[in-house]
Parts: sequence; C-alpha cells; structure tokens
Amino acid sequence: MTSEDTNTMHRLLAPDLEWWFHGPPSHRHHLVPHLTATTTTYTKPVLVPDLIVGFGSVTIAEGFDETNLVWWVHAWTTTADGVITEIREYVNTSVTVTRLGFHGSDDVVASAMCQSVWQSKLSDESVPGLILAI
Repeated sequence: MTSEDTNTMHRLLAPDLEWWFHGPPSHRHHLVPHLTATTTTYTKPVLVPDLIVGFGSVTIAEGFDETNLVWWVHAWTTTADGVITEIREYVNTSVTVTRLGFHGSDDVVASAMCQSVWQSKLSDESVPGLILAI
C-alpha cells in the first residue's frame, strides 16, 4: 500500500471498503492518503509498523509517527484471496483485541466468553482505550 500504485491499490482493496476511525479529529485522515494516493495539507505520515500480528482474517499493525507525533494501530480484514474489505484506524488510542467465544449446550442459549489476545504497546496510560472484538 505504501507504493501508492493505483493498480496495486485496486487489487488490494475491495471497491466497497469499510473504513472506521477512532482518534482525535485532527488526525482523522491519517491513513486515507495512503489508501487513495492523495496529498494532504499536513505531512503525510510515514507508516512503518513496529509490530504486525494476525488473528485469522484480521491483521493488526502498530507504530508511531514521529513526524506527526501520533501512535497508530491499523486493523484490517481480508478475504481468503487477500482483498482488504475493512480497515479500522486508531490514532492515539490504546487497543485491546479480544476473541469472543461461546459455551453451552445445543438446548441452551450460549453465554459469551471474552478472551484478551493482544494489546497495543506503544501508547501510554494517558491515551483512551478501546476493545476490538474478533
């Protein structure tokens, strides 16, 4: 995606891509310039992840943009053939990923169990947090 090649972007991104953002409004379009190969009014962020992890069809990358002084976490969902269908962008937000599971019998409505599987590391305690369920 960092190549900003339009043909590559069309192969990687679903035409009905779902993009979701959480963070300060001033950083609302932190990732958009890379997805759309457009210019911005501020310094385009350098998105070099410090960490990349995967959970099935969900991949998470975390990094720090030193130029714009923001922590970021990007989570994307892909199809079996590698097309990105959903991107969640978190800026200056602590993220905890949980895996939802269910237990119970066929005759009884299952009760939900929530297991934490990953937590962002780069942000500090002053940053608000969110939980992403996969």
